[in-house]
Amino acid sequence: MITKKIVIYQLFPRLFGNDVLQQEPSGTLDQNGCGKFKDINDQVLNDLIELGISHIWLTGIIRHATGTAYPEFNLPASHPQILKGLAGSPYAIKDYYDIDPDLAISVENRMDEFEDLIKRIHQHGMKVLIDFVPNHVSRDYQSTKKPQHTRDLGEDDDQSTAFSINNNFYYLPEHELTLPVQFDNDSFQESPAKATGNDRFSPTPSMHDWYETIKLNYGLKYPDWEKHFDPVPDTWKKMTEILRFWSLKGVDGFRCDMAGMVPIEFWHYATGQIREDFPAMLFIAELYEPRLYREFIEKGGFDFLYDKVGLYDCLRDIIQNGNTTQAISRIWENLDGLDKYMLRFMENHDEQRIASEHFAGEAKKGLPAMALCSLMNLGPVMLYNGQELGEKAIGSPGFSGNDGRTSIFDYCSMPELQKWRNNGANKGKLLSPDQKLLRENYTELFQFAGREPEIQGQFYDLMWQNQNLPSQVRTRIYAFLRYIQNSLMLIVISFDEEIKKISIRIPNHALEMADMSDKERFFVSGLYPGTATRNLMLSQVTGTGVPVSFNQSGWTAIRIT
Repeated sequence: MITKKIVIYQLFPRLFGNDVLQQEPSGTLDQNGCGKFKDINDQVLNDLIELGISHIWLTGIIRHATGTAYPEFNLPASHPQILKGLAGSPYAIKDYYDIDPDLAISVENRMDEFEDLIKRIHQHGMKVLIDFVPNHVSRDYQSTKKPQHTRDLGEDDDQSTAFSINNNFYYLPEHELTLPVQFDNDSFQESPAKATGNDRFSPTPSMHDWYETIKLNYGLKYPDWEKHFDPVPDTWKKMTEILRFWSLKGVDGFRCDMAGMVPIEFWHYATGQIREDFPAMLFIAELYEPRLYREFIEKGGFDFLYDKVGLYDCLRDIIQNGNTTQAISRIWENLDGLDKYMLRFMENHDEQRIASEHFAGEAKKGLPAMALCSLMNLGPVMLYNGQELGEKAIGSPGFSGNDGRTSIFDYCSMPELQKWRNNGANKGKLLSPDQKLLRENYTELFQFAGREPEIQGQFYDLMWQNQNLPSQVRTRIYAFLRYIQNSLMLIVISFDEEIKKISIRIPNHALEMADMSDKERFFVSGLYPGTATRNLMLSQVTGTGVPVSFNQSGWTAIRIT
């Protein structure tokens, strides 16, 4: 069981190292630039260690469909009709055994450059996660880098039948593909048509479908999803070997894209197979179906699951719409003991930036929520590159509209992160005072979460004992304990800047849980923000309450011994 706090930094190399200031809408790589593996250098890694990061999720490193060609290396561009954006979606994999050539200084040596990056990260004491995209691949998938004697996905498929346990794709016999993006000449040809990645079994996917991808066949027969798992489907074997290939490269874990669209039986098979040789391999599921949570942990072999439809949605509603913080208690109650398996975040590549006009409009408004994500439970917390600097995702870079997200489809950059990078100097000299303070706040939070022993202890919700607070306070704060034997950590989060001081009562039951029920006097010390130690009587702790004050970050932590 992993108990040490994991802090993940989602780093998109294409965006992260891009220092080109002048960006053209729908610009090419030459016009708009692209980050490289080399940009994630020792200084960057030292800065991430200082930030409190333990794991780096390298996003978009596997070769995917793109509009950029490298003909001298036999790497043609994908057909524009099956592209979303000129840079292409990193979730439309084109060759599972290859590296995105955009990220290398020497295209010919791109795998070596990636392996060197893994070594650098490991030398700094951090671990490496990459994406595993099991549900779909690009429509023009074809591996040129697969190991010798490895059969390609779809290479041996019987395309005359809609379904076969030995087929890697689903087919629509006697139908040609018609894509929603039309070309007068030189249209993309696919005959027979294959099923589209988002379970669209039609030769005419719409603009709202994942039309650039094709669905992988794991032995579920459409339309009733009848299971055909004996013998083991061919796709299971090939995808497990892909996991093994990257495991041998030295990665420490996989963030598994849209894991709920792939049968749990495959996950049980694949995670079991990989852990025979790599017992510490980490598996994180992007999962949006709470009804599947327990099964994915207990049977699927996953270490952690996305908590998007639970805590993320709840906290966003609190920040954006003023919803009551009492909803937070219902989140952990509904998880029924699975809290420690949940990966918490307030930004990732799919979600809108906190500082964008589409969300909070101000980066610091996300700090209380991130404190809750970091301190509430044992599970990991994740930071998206640029979040710590208040990236706003302003404007439309091309295929991706002005929607508050940093585009994963276009060649573009992160202007606020560029200021921190300072053309590779990484000194943050170009940052505003507010940005420097924001990064300091995140550093203090993550360092605190990784340092204090109580954060690795048990959780106790205090809101039921503090219903006496005025409603305008009670509905905008959230108080809880993290505790180990003979030591309590009182943590209070405030989502209202107007709330400066309150008192929080701790029940006798909580003292009993921490083996502190025999005490009559307590030493109380404010750890964040730091305050002097004071003595409190039992009647104060359980009656009038522990005095709490907040600073600009919206959270406070007090140790009680």
